[in-house]
Amino acid sequence: MIITVASGKGGTGKTTVAVSLALSLTTDARNTRIPTNPLMSCNPLYLDCDVEEPNAALFLKPVFEQRDEVGILIPEVDFDKCTYCGRCAEVCQYHAIAVVAQKVLVFPELCHGCGSCTLNCPEGAIHEVLNVTGVIEMGRADSITFGQGVMNVGEAMAVPIIRQLKQRAIPSDTSEQVVILDASPGTSCPVVESMRGADFVLLVTEPTPFGLHDLRLAVEVARDELGLPIGVVVNRDGVGDRGVDEYCAAEDIPILMRIPLDRRIAEAYSEGRPLVEALPEYRERFRELYERIEGEVQVRYQSGGFAQSSSNTLSIKR
Repeated sequence: MIITVASGKGGTGKTTVAVSLALSLTTDARNTRIPTNPLMSCNPLYLDCDVEEPNAALFLKPVFEQRDEVGILIPEVDFDKCTYCGRCAEVCQYHAIAVVAQKVLVFPELCHGCGSCTLNCPEGAIHEVLNVTGVIEMGRADSITFGQGVMNVGEAMAVPIIRQLKQRAIPSDTSEQVVILDASPGTSCPVVESMRGADFVLLVTEPTPFGLHDLRLAVEVARDELGLPIGVVVNRDGVGDRGVDEYCAAEDIPILMRIPLDRRIAEAYSEGRPLVEALPEYRERFRELYERIEGEVQVRYQSGGFAQSSSNTLSIKR
């Protein structure tokens, strides 16, 4: 099962929830409890998809064993073959290549790596080379397999790094594997890529007007546009008003967990300590959260709302 933990608003506690969920599903955390489902018998895979500012490693403290450069393929022109016909510039939807007199200009920061220029060059004068935009790091944090993407400073596009992180790390069959994707805040393209292919999207919010506003946007992306099942975790419960509760009730969105406003949680976060280690009583609550997520997925599957995806995971029909 692939679970994407997201939030429309930054600073809601998304990484706190994702890290706590992962730690609560490890073998060590379950050694006194008989798993009720095969998915809970495997240690989780955690991917930090917030490639612009990954921070889950501060809490899980993984030992990285592999580091690979990644990026996108951009055009490189063989000027011995080029006739400066301008066909490459005509087909580029992103204006990443231009032909001016007897010059061909390539703008890597605009290129999306679609390959149209290479495919359409009548002289075969264009080939593709890797433009490195970041790195992917893989390792282990005790019982958790950990991966993260880190985008180079000054780069503009996070999506290719997230896509390659998922392709390299997520196994083709996740029927007996829990995969937790820690998405970046907001509702932009990197968040959409982190949600794509997930079996469930867990939205972390806070009961404030700002939290509600951005929760609405996240729901529009995850449920209305991508057609994915969703649930909500209300963090800092009690700090604001009942707007989030009323919205979730009106939209039939389940609130799967509430985390109260607690100074001890904030202190643990400031020290880089995971919630479930600072307050062990939360381990069982996060295991129950996973079981509720699993229940939501199974209910929708039994109602016929799912189709089998190419990765052997369950996905909502569009």
